[in-house]
Amino acid sequence: MFILDDSHGAEGEGLALASHASGMRFLFVDFNAYFASVEQHDEPVLRGRPVLVTPLESEHSGAIAASYEAKKYGITRGTTVREARRLCPGIAIRPARHDRYVSMHHELMREIERHLPIHRICSVDECVCRLNPEEAGVEVARAKALEIKRGIYKNIGPAMRCSIGLASSSLLAKLASDLQKPDGLTVIETSSLPERLADLPLRAIPGVGAGIFNRLERSGVTTFTQLWNLQPKRARAIWNSVNGEKFLYALKGYDIPDLTEPKKGMIGHSRVLSGEHRTSQGARIVARALLLKAASRLRHTGYYAGAMTVSMKLYPNGRISHEMRFRATQNSWVFLKELSAHWRPMIRALMRQAEQSKLRGPANDHGQGRYRRQVPALSLKGVTVYLHGLRDSPPDPDLFVPKAQDQRDVTEAMLWNRIDALNRRYGMTTVMPASQYGLDLNYLGVKIAFSRVPDTSEFADVGGLERKTGAKEMRHESRRRNPAKAFY
Repeated sequence: MFILDDSHGAEGEGLALASHASGMRFLFVDFNAYFASVEQHDEPVLRGRPVLVTPLESEHSGAIAASYEAKKYGITRGTTVREARRLCPGIAIRPARHDRYVSMHHELMREIERHLPIHRICSVDECVCRLNPEEAGVEVARAKALEIKRGIYKNIGPAMRCSIGLASSSLLAKLASDLQKPDGLTVIETSSLPERLADLPLRAIPGVGAGIFNRLERSGVTTFTQLWNLQPKRARAIWNSVNGEKFLYALKGYDIPDLTEPKKGMIGHSRVLSGEHRTSQGARIVARALLLKAASRLRHTGYYAGAMTVSMKLYPNGRISHEMRFRATQNSWVFLKELSAHWRPMIRALMRQAEQSKLRGPANDHGQGRYRRQVPALSLKGVTVYLHGLRDSPPDPDLFVPKAQDQRDVTEAMLWNRIDALNRRYGMTTVMPASQYGLDLNYLGVKIAFSRVPDTSEFADVGGLERKTGAKEMRHESRRRNPAKAFY
């Protein structure tokens, strides 16, 4: 066993690595253009055709996914519907169905586990499997990868293509899966490094985001080979933590432990507003709905929130963000009261922004070039609400807070827990404040962040995943771990 000296700031924790970075230890599966592929799977007529997936049914919304057929036209994530229609007049536009994508995720994971145990779920469209010593040879590992591909093709469907990477570390296996898309199968042997990847841009390496890239560049590291040749202590200094050293060893093919799971920092939702909700009153109703959804998730995870931030975007540009702090709680009434108290001041601030940024028309018929300010009608573009200041236990008693007030807060939070249970069982609209009745927001901000697979309970507003599709969550331990623990 090789032991990495960890005596310089890693909290005294030694890092044990395998002594040989060779053999195929990991198989990484990455489903290609996942959202669009699910749409093509469910609608066979779309297979082979350009498909765009949007968050809303609106010509003004942007793509959250595009099929590979659409990408050939230059259509990518963020391309607006109007621009996509211009680039490809026959493109199929489909609004996102996040409950269906989660349902398909579980189907695909079950199929993969027919062939190999899943080591870790990394995102809704990615997972990594650990190969046993008998499967570590390149040809045996390649055969196992092809077996998984055939199983998906036969038992799920041909539209669900995936790229698979094989390597001795999960980082290199993830990198390998990115090298050939769609439907690729790539092997990276550590004996071929660094020459094999000498031309790979640093930003193409999983885990090298903009911040780390800038640090590397400032340190004179601009190529894969230079990164490969870094000394471990130098990597630690660039990352400003032992994670740099861990990353370097993973890049060299060593099987390293997962990083420590970060504590959850916030729970929230956002929504691009449709036409009827772009007014102050319409946006407020949406903000309340998003807040109630976030509060339900807060209670489901057992956290208490001591702060809330509301952010609003103004059309065509401008935004405001406001933070509210309070005694940590799970009580939705507290959150709603705070939102109500601060809503009007936020709207007034947005109106001042709109007034300051809008200039209209000449001041007189002689066109002297002088302009007058006019207050435009307020048009809001989007709302974000998130709870933060999280803690996993109720606040300590406070001498300045009456005991009766604390008890009332506990009682009301318990009531909201009962409401959550009813809504999870019968649908989110079973019990709600009267002001929210009849609100149709299509998934109400529950979207799949690619680093997080939502729980089935989060889809209660569309009837609940199990009730709607018959799919049940898989209870394997790997599915209950935060995908942020994945080391890449």
